[in-house]
Amino acid sequence: MRAASTGFAWLLPLVGQIALAQSAPAQDAPAEPAPAVEAFKPASSNQGGKEYPQVNSEGRARFRIVAPEARSVRVPEWGGIDLTKGEDGAWVGTTRPLDEGFHYYRINIDGADVPDPGSKPFYGAGRWGSAIEIPAEDQDFYAVEDVPHGQLREVLYHSESTDATRRCFVYTPPGYDEDTSKRYPVLYLQHGAFEDETGWGNQGRANLIMDNLIAAGESKPFIIVMDNGGNNFAGGPRRGAPPAPGGAGGRPPGRPRFDFSGFAKIMTDELIPFIDAHFRTIADQPHRAMAGLSMGGAQTRQITLANLDTFSHIGLFSGGSIAADDPALADPEAFKEKVEVLFVSYGSRENTAAAKANHEALEAAGIVNTYYESPNTAHEWQTWRRSLYRFAPLLFRD
Repeated sequence: MRAASTGFAWLLPLVGQIALAQSAPAQDAPAEPAPAVEAFKPASSNQGGKEYPQVNSEGRARFRIVAPEARSVRVPEWGGIDLTKGEDGAWVGTTRPLDEGFHYYRINIDGADVPDPGSKPFYGAGRWGSAIEIPAEDQDFYAVEDVPHGQLREVLYHSESTDATRRCFVYTPPGYDEDTSKRYPVLYLQHGAFEDETGWGNQGRANLIMDNLIAAGESKPFIIVMDNGGNNFAGGPRRGAPPAPGGAGGRPPGRPRFDFSGFAKIMTDELIPFIDAHFRTIADQPHRAMAGLSMGGAQTRQITLANLDTFSHIGLFSGGSIAADDPALADPEAFKEKVEVLFVSYGSRENTAAAKANHEALEAAGIVNTYYESPNTAHEWQTWRRSLYRFAPLLFRD
């Protein structure tokens, strides 16, 4: 997702990127790739006991697929990597150095995209598929540490507006079940397009980020709710592929429109009341936040600005920004009175010009806001992990 200007005009040139909440990192391949350092180890994202895929100290990934009858095996991501068949019937290939963090990928065997049997499954790109974790220098902030841990709870609830049972995940901080008199603020945290409510727990490590921040005394403990924001391409399926060229699938040619109205109603009329009724929340505007990545940032922007009596803390991670002339800021003093935190972040490899300009314009107008840029990352999960890590300590301060 690129930086935002007023309204949703920022979506139009970028809908190709938003089709996957995490697109392949934009990296320039070296003119003459150097040989890989032979220090490969199984990736931390592998299924238990699986030796491949592997990563090395340079951030290269190596894949090995046993398919003796195949005619071709390749990984389409990162410009495409053709695997070479060995005498044992296994196909092996190695990438150039990749960005730190988490990346989706596919294995293509004779033209068919399939999951890598060595990877754990993750929901992204509109399907359950493969991903690889490239170790990061700052990975300790989302590592499993010897600290008190909260719980990531799977919760079902009924939606009257859709007449369906919905699922969300709720993070409760350490000690939630021990002191039943204590109540907590709430952050509603949204995933990106073609991802779902599992994203922030599985790919984002949100619960581990919070456990470590709380243990270090760097964040107030609070509840996090992660619901399914859908994949709101008007006229298209809730989950599935981006619109076909030429308007296939019933849409006219051109880019799809976004429609968040259905999820906005679920959020304000159903989800928030349900969470307040079933968890020990502090159920008022000063203790309620919303944030999201990519499409989830766009949802956050729309929902919070339309409901400033409901939300006081706003986080947009690679999902737009707010211009000084936005209608929601027509009365700057009223906006400042209601909004305690306004946080916008991007990866340094994204188009950040508009977000930076909007940040400076808001500062000039006397509206305090925070702009964060993740170093050496693009539209990807490492950007958003770092964003949550820096956003959370700002929330619900006395």
